Amino acid sequence: MSEREFTQQEQARRAKLDSYKELGVDPFGQKFVATTNTKLLREKYKDLKTEEDTPKNPEEFSLTGRIVLLRKMGKASFFHIRDRYGDMQAYIKQDIVGEDNYKIFRLTDLGDICALKGTIMVTQTGELTIRVSEYIHLSKALKPLPEKFHGLTDVEERYRRRYVDLIMNQQAKNIAFLRPAIIKEIRDFLSAKEFVEVETPTLHPILGGASARPFITHHNTLDKDFYLRIATELSLKRLIVGGMEKVYEIGKCFRNEGMDLTHNPEFTSMELYQAYGDMGDMMDLSEELIRHLANKVCKSLKVTWMNEEVDFEPSFKRASMTDLIKQYSGIDFVKISSTEEAIELAKKHGIEVEKHFDYGHIVNAFFEKYVEEHLIQPTFVMNHPLSISPLAKKCKDDPRFTERFELYVCRKEICNAFNELNDPIDQYNRFLNQVKEKESGNEEASEMDNDFIEALEYGLPPTAGIGFGIDRLIMMLTSNNSIREVILFPTMKPIPGE
Repeated sequence: MSEREFTQQEQARRAKLDSYKELGVDPFGQKFVATTNTKLLREKYKDLKTEEDTPKNPEEFSLTGRIVLLRKMGKASFFHIRDRYGDMQAYIKQDIVGEDNYKIFRLTDLGDICALKGTIMVTQTGELTIRVSEYIHLSKALKPLPEKFHGLTDVEERYRRRYVDLIMNQQAKNIAFLRPAIIKEIRDFLSAKEFVEVETPTLHPILGGASARPFITHHNTLDKDFYLRIATELSLKRLIVGGMEKVYEIGKCFRNEGMDLTHNPEFTSMELYQAYGDMGDMMDLSEELIRHLANKVCKSLKVTWMNEEVDFEPSFKRASMTDLIKQYSGIDFVKISSTEEAIELAKKHGIEVEKHFDYGHIVNAFFEKYVEEHLIQPTFVMNHPLSISPLAKKCKDDPRFTERFELYVCRKEICNAFNELNDPIDQYNRFLNQVKEKESGNEEASEMDNDFIEALEYGLPPTAGIGFGIDRLIMMLTSNNSIREVILFPTMKPIPGE
């Protein structure tokens, strides 16, 4: 490994480490228990507006944080300290803290982490300020922070060095705290409806639960390849067979596919299953959940996302996939009777037909080409083709389609739901078709899962299920157009040469 090279600023900061030690200070500190934070201070002293409002016998407190602004001025200085809640100005004077303590402060650089003991005051300009009675150095920052007003201007750099982004970018920090708050709201919402949160395996011996390319890993002890799960569906439905009735899981899934503004190979999903329910229950639940989250997070049922204004207050539109295709392309696939006829239509409309495509795949391709771009306001797209829905029940009036829906907002799928297929014989035949598709070149097709078939043979009650992409849901609620803004450490392309 080549020897590291340091900038002049980095060298100067490292040179101070010995100076700290000479003053009896550990440059990288010890535990410190604060008695307050910037949020509590602002709430407690919100009525202090002028210098004259400063209490005559103010209460002493202590807090911790990072120095993000620094104005050294001889024997008195101003600086800003930042904790998880925000920034607050501090004033330190040698006559108050003493010469020895002020020497320690004089070694301070932007980015250093410290503790302050002090009292509250208000400056002549009306700014709430900490009057420091003791400065405690806790940890030296050996690298300088980015320039104050611009932070990390390169978007890729922001994602690669999220730790710096969180220091400098208040919006990034807000999202970092808002994401777990949203997930907690989801949990509270489902708990109130008596759903039970469970955990299921991340390593799967058989590929299934969705149509996607997997990541493959190897178990050394068993000398067997496993898949990182692409979905939690089949495990959760086994629990419904076992009698748990209302279950959900929020967890990581992995799909070995492309990366773009709305896709990351490692993502968080929420899947939910309700025994004795149907697709209508899932529509009602998803509408109620999204309105609940919009009210809690956005304080409004109107949000702006993907440069569109979305209104969640009216009942969400419901339409079949074939009706929407007919509306926007003029083609009525209900009247198309064969795969051959569908293929001819696809060729006429410039749609590429892959080797494994049948009637249902072509219907879906027409939907993607002609319909998706129009789905701005919340729309339940219902009755997907059988061949792209291997785990959903068939429609009684037309078995080429299934009792399934996807919710679209701003051209993006938000959730996917259906009446679960609970006929083990039908499910076995669907798996056989998936195996044939895989042999025909469809790398996203499922494999035969005999254990799941056996579970169904013990009896799966009529069941409805739904899956949400948590990352995309958070994108929508926080008005972010890139999934990388709502994932703390998104998957990144390697830096050339590294």
